[in-house]
Amino acid sequence: MPAALRWILRLVPMNPIVVRLVQGGSRRPRHMLIRSVYLVVLIAVLMTMLLPQRGTLTYQALAVSGAHAFEIVAYLQIALICILSPVFMAGAIAQESNPRTWEVLLTTPLSALQMVLGQLFGRLFFILALLVASLPLFAITQYFGGVPGSSILLSYAVAGSAALVVGAIAVALAVNRLAGKRAVFAFYVAVVTYLALTLALDSFIAVGGVTWVTALNPFLSLRALLNPAGYPRPDALELAAMPALQRWWLGNPVATWCILSGGLSLLLVLISTFTVRSVGASPGAVPWYRRAFGLGARGAETRPPRPVGMNPIAWREATARQATLPKMIMRWTFIGTGALWGLAIVLYYHGGAIGHVAFRKTLLLTVWTELAVIVLIAINTSATAISKEREDGTLDLLLTTPLTPKSYLGGKLKGLVMYLLPLLAVPMGTIAAAGLYVLAGGLGRVDGVVSSDLFGTMSIPTPVILPESALVMPLVTLPFIAFCVMVGLQWSLKSKGTIGSVISTVGMVGVVAGIVGLCGWKAGTKITVLGPALSASTPLNALFSCVETAAAFRDQNIDGPGDLMVARTSLAIGALITGGVYFLIVMGIRTNMVKNFDRETRRLAGAR
Repeated sequence: MPAALRWILRLVPMNPIVVRLVQGGSRRPRHMLIRSVYLVVLIAVLMTMLLPQRGTLTYQALAVSGAHAFEIVAYLQIALICILSPVFMAGAIAQESNPRTWEVLLTTPLSALQMVLGQLFGRLFFILALLVASLPLFAITQYFGGVPGSSILLSYAVAGSAALVVGAIAVALAVNRLAGKRAVFAFYVAVVTYLALTLALDSFIAVGGVTWVTALNPFLSLRALLNPAGYPRPDALELAAMPALQRWWLGNPVATWCILSGGLSLLLVLISTFTVRSVGASPGAVPWYRRAFGLGARGAETRPPRPVGMNPIAWREATARQATLPKMIMRWTFIGTGALWGLAIVLYYHGGAIGHVAFRKTLLLTVWTELAVIVLIAINTSATAISKEREDGTLDLLLTTPLTPKSYLGGKLKGLVMYLLPLLAVPMGTIAAAGLYVLAGGLGRVDGVVSSDLFGTMSIPTPVILPESALVMPLVTLPFIAFCVMVGLQWSLKSKGTIGSVISTVGMVGVVAGIVGLCGWKAGTKITVLGPALSASTPLNALFSCVETAAAFRDQNIDGPGDLMVARTSLAIGALITGGVYFLIVMGIRTNMVKNFDRETRRLAGAR
């Protein structure tokens, strides 16, 4: 065998890391279950879309149904890839981090490139297996017509590129020792934030077709591919007048997305190859950027003393979680960027650059995204708060102290909520700034801050955002975040490992918030007087009612400003009641956890 071919085979197909990850992961029932559920969901959606809705099914109707079914399943496939990729990737990173396998790998004859590519393709195999397994479903739609074969292949290219980027980021985090058992949270936050921001920016630009943001988002790239009429590209004359880069970017969004994804992945692989053996140098002098944040040298055995409050557990959760430089940078970047962006929205609206509709849409998407990120942070920090201490042995030490289960769990709850308060100040501050701006009458804005909105068939003057939202949102959001934290602590106490507790908490919070939110939204649109109160059931519903008031209460009997004021009063009362209900639920969960703390701790004693 030629030496060059043997070298290429050792990089990927015969790479020991690839073989180990693929063989080990293929034997796990959890991976088999995920693949089965993935296919079942796609099959169920496809069959539902192909079944005739009414009347006799003709060949033409079947072709239209097949094309529509393919479009829905293609979007669903990318969404599932974005959801499942962090699960596979974070699980593999956790397996490498816990037994300190990296230190063992660095002593083997494997080259740096073999280590990086082995980690990448060993983890990427499971995602690609999902894509290949769903290929027959897409091929079936060819029999009905209406679906070009090129569209199927390009949709797979978009999904594969998204998986490749996720894998490359996972490898970069693992190689540089920036990820561990909580990597699933970092992935979910990054995926949700990036997709939401690019979708919001594309909607904000609103040119009626492909924009500069299209090639940066897999969903938008797929939309340009599957819906060329509703999301058109520039025509031939417009493309001819553009520079070469702009012509390629706007004229070929799918190819641009694939090239950008591949280029970013290649860059991350190269960086990881150069840094895989250089991370972990011996500690030296304190760098200036660590001194600026009050930190000592990396690996130092001493640090400046910090004042501790009445509950040491609360202090530890609120302070120690942000005691490293990367966490400080990420935390203050989120706060600073969010504060500046919220202020820019109000200033942009005040200057008349955007109208009422664009201001509402931008404000809604911005705060929704920020709240989603904070909820994910709350879930991750709480779901790993106890299970992580059990794994590293810290819980065994704490149980020897005079701390009672009540003070321990109460300290966890208080500390985590205090840790999240600066982050919550970003969306709450944005809403408060917009509400106070409207309360001040727009400070002389030319078009004012009141729009004429339709409630049924009646046009009623409505503030662009309800001024009382500055009070409504905190009343609902703070107790809801405490509820997410308490659910995470409960699963963290019951679960053996951090990955399982995070996934269980995400599922539980998602199901509860989804059901309650859907019921509250439906009640808000239909039920008079009581409906607005029920629409404050979750922070997302409350925000929608405060910003898009006409859409939230569209089918109620609102015939004038007086009826609208009744609905607004009901919304405020509902927010107060909702906050109280969440508070009672949190206290109930805490009481139950205190009662069962010893039993659960003994059941999982010694678990690692």
